[in-house]
Amino acid sequence: MTDTTVGTIETLIDATLGATDDPEQRYRLRTALQLLYVVEQQYDQARETLREADLDEDLRADLRDLGYLD
Repeated sequence: MTDTTVGTIETLIDATLGATDDPEQRYRLRTALQLLYVVEQQYDQARETLREADLDEDLRADLRDLGYLD
């Protein structure tokens, strides 16, 4: 497994995808992986926006505590 929630989900879906021969289930799993990729891109973009924003130090500290900032 990986260090991120998205990475863990991706690993689980990939493993399940490799374990099934049902074409409809494989389609659904591939679609889920594509949607997961979109979610990850949006999350990364939001984190970058927060990182670059001019935020109050207390707000920045709160966001860091919540895991939104490094």
